[in-house]
Amino acid sequence: MTAQFPIETLRPGIRMLSDDQILAIHNASLDILAQTGIVMKNEAARDLLLAAGSWQSGDRIKIPEYLIMSAIGSAPSRIPLHNRLGELTMPLEEGKVFFGPGSDCIFTMDLETGERRKATAEDIRRIAHLCDGLDQIDFTMSMGNPSDVPAMDIYIHEFINMIRGSVKPTCYTANNRADMEDIYRIACAVAGGEMQLREKPFLILYAESISPLLYPDESVDKLLFCAEKGIPVTYPPSPNTGGGGPITVAGALALGNAECLVGLLLTQLVRPGTPFLYGMNIATLDMKSAIVSYGAPEWPLAMAAWIDLSRYYGLPVWGAAGATDSKVVDAQAGIEATVTVMTAFLSRCNLTHDVGYIEYGTTSSMEMLVVADEIIRGVRYAMGGIEINEQTLAREAIHRATPGGGFLADDHTLDNWKWAQWRPMLIDRMRYDNWLAKGSKDMAARANERARKILMEHEPAPLSETAEKTIQAVLKHRAS
Repeated sequence: MTAQFPIETLRPGIRMLSDDQILAIHNASLDILAQTGIVMKNEAARDLLLAAGSWQSGDRIKIPEYLIMSAIGSAPSRIPLHNRLGELTMPLEEGKVFFGPGSDCIFTMDLETGERRKATAEDIRRIAHLCDGLDQIDFTMSMGNPSDVPAMDIYIHEFINMIRGSVKPTCYTANNRADMEDIYRIACAVAGGEMQLREKPFLILYAESISPLLYPDESVDKLLFCAEKGIPVTYPPSPNTGGGGPITVAGALALGNAECLVGLLLTQLVRPGTPFLYGMNIATLDMKSAIVSYGAPEWPLAMAAWIDLSRYYGLPVWGAAGATDSKVVDAQAGIEATVTVMTAFLSRCNLTHDVGYIEYGTTSSMEMLVVADEIIRGVRYAMGGIEINEQTLAREAIHRATPGGGFLADDHTLDNWKWAQWRPMLIDRMRYDNWLAKGSKDMAARANERARKILMEHEPAPLSETAEKTIQAVLKHRAS
């Protein structure tokens, strides 16, 4: 039978949880909130919860099911993140997958010397600059806490250097409401005003509760600020197995889901329709080393599961990939980054952070960012599936071919080779003699060269004069 075209292309994917498993976790989370309860340190949030129908029991606030389900129903299923030029570049919606770095590393690997040293404000800007020039990196995060600025101002300097280094959407962190107000003031100047920022947001806040079930005052205050202003926010807890969460992945999922849903509820109580990115961080607290492992298989396992939960709730979703526990960019780094990047694609994680982390999130590496960019490019190609049509089936070329003669010089090859094969930017396919002649460089060395080349040749669009004046005013006020 002759095929009828067009034929839909299958995009490979995975589910980690069955429908019954999703319901079991969902119901366990509702039970945690209604029977166990949370500790809420923020007075305004406590009042919101109690006024809405929650109740106080000792030091715990217990939350009924109907409040959670109402919040799920009021939150948008799509968050349209723009770049700072006002272009829609990152719609967080079902089926879309985007990647970017993480935040708040203590150390960085110096690109020029290879030294592991404390991060600086200039490192934040350079990493954002590199992200701006990597075509598989879609947004920026700070990748460091700068050690050369006042301790109370680190998040302001992080934000300023991220937006100076890149036009791409920004996922930022903050210390308290004062930080939030100053960052908001700068963001409004960049966007052209409050209304323009709300219509075309280019930033999303990342804040956390403390697992298990503790909601600190300043952390929640940042969440409430975002809801008041209509700023997109993600509030993922970190119930790492054996640490802030139960030792089992299922238990950590039930706890993390409950904790995340409280963040969702608070945003919707302040302003129904506040853009909220669902998700959590479930790593393994390694029982031997006591590190929180970014490379363990439990992370992608759990991530695929909470992405199933996000689909059940109809919410855009947060996750992590492209990181490693290795201290250098080596084979271990490649293995761990590839497993997580592949899982993020297969499960359709909308915003995937932590790309470029080494040393279990303690150290940032520009070389690792470049390597991960190549991994993402290759996996993205594989996730595109196999397009089947008259052109790709190549029947005429097959008919013309001499048995045993091949297709190298056939017109079909000459017409289609530029798009029909994936071509690497960093992976080496040279013959051995050529590789020796060009310096016998391994992957880490080639990544270092590419990072330096991007920083030298790529020019991010500068901030407007208005935005720079606002930045100077904010910094002057903080210094006074």
